[in-house]
Amino acid sequence: MLRLAFGQIRTRPATFAGLATALFMAVTAITLFGALIAASVVSPPARAGQPGLVLIGGAFGEIAILVALFVVANTLGFAVRQQHRELALLRTVAATPRQVRGLVRRQVLIVVTLVSPVGWAAGTLGAHRLLGALVRRDLVPAGSRIPFTPVPAVAASVIALLLGTLSAMVAARPVCRVAPAVALGESVGGDRRAGPIRTPVGLLALAGGVAFCLFVAHQPPDKAGQGALLATLALMAAVALLGPLFTAAVVTVLGLPVRAIAPRSGRLADANLRGYAARLSSAVVPLALLTALACAFRFMGDTVGDASRHLAGTEMASVNSAGDTWLRQAELTLIVCFGGVSTVNTLAALTAARRREFALLTLIGATRRQVTSMLCAECLLITAVGTLTGTAVAVATVTSFSVTLPGSPLPSVNPVGYGSIAAGVAVLAALGILLTGRRATSGPATETVAGQRG
Repeated sequence: MLRLAFGQIRTRPATFAGLATALFMAVTAITLFGALIAASVVSPPARAGQPGLVLIGGAFGEIAILVALFVVANTLGFAVRQQHRELALLRTVAATPRQVRGLVRRQVLIVVTLVSPVGWAAGTLGAHRLLGALVRRDLVPAGSRIPFTPVPAVAASVIALLLGTLSAMVAARPVCRVAPAVALGESVGGDRRAGPIRTPVGLLALAGGVAFCLFVAHQPPDKAGQGALLATLALMAAVALLGPLFTAAVVTVLGLPVRAIAPRSGRLADANLRGYAARLSSAVVPLALLTALACAFRFMGDTVGDASRHLAGTEMASVNSAGDTWLRQAELTLIVCFGGVSTVNTLAALTAARRREFALLTLIGATRRQVTSMLCAECLLITAVGTLTGTAVAVATVTSFSVTLPGSPLPSVNPVGYGSIAAGVAVLAALGILLTGRRATSGPATETVAGQRG
């Protein structure tokens, strides 16, 4: 079974490269902030006015770590879904559900084992550099140091392995819970249906996110900011779970002008996206996550700036201190890096996996230009859905923060700042879809159909 797991990884390099990147980022983030918390044990105590290593490694690190783990879960679910046909074929030749689950567990173990040493090194190096920057800005006491301990690194790999295994088990459930013939039939059809557990859990996550927003609205400003970011992740979890249901409906509405402007490529793109709802959701979620977090940080900064011009005081100073602002910017930079890499990797893997589909279109008469036009229409629709979804989540959560501040209860939005976020997301989507699509449509179509798997 271990040899088969290695074989699956070799036959789908793009898919597992994205998974390896996501797991690497998770191990790096946990090692980095775990090392900062470990440093608090051997470093001098924080002075009055200093946040301290425990607060920085915990409160500020939790968002980055949760984002990295969120990306792992989404990427791993996509990686398992990409193998649906192969796993279903294994079921038809007498592989048991337990053996299929064992196969995907071994895939996770292999990838975690490969990326862990690099993640440990990157996280430890990042912890040393971040600690030096914190000391220079007097956010932690002078003399603080990173101790030599394997605990953060081991914890990082264990957490990544546990989450990866759990995500793999959930993603493999559609193949394991039905008869082999049914699983094989589902692998060649559309994927619109959501599982019987996924939708109720998604609705619970949505209700929990809304309740969390209401809770944040009654907190003091210095706590509401962190709460709003956590609420963003809670609502994004609901988006990921309910994605196959609502993304197809949103594409149907947004696709109307696209079909009107480009009837042929627009209609084909719309049919592709709505017909493969799980694949559409896998493409939309990383874009929405990146947009939601970037907008949340940006909108909160603009809102605090406007509120501070209405009222100056110790409470506002605690929310808008220079040290806190720098920490938020550093956290945003780290999250944007994670989100950007995840977005490009996921979209590239999704597009590369469709080589055979593009070749079949070519064989039935479509030109390469027409296939590219279809991909452009798909890219436009996916970007629009991801950006609008992420913006809606950010506005909801930042509103729960803005009501705790003096001035308008609505969050402040800088059009130029928001435009730069939307443009950045669009560029990442184009890199992941169009550049990969250009390469995926190259080469003889007959050879691709005969030899390309997926």
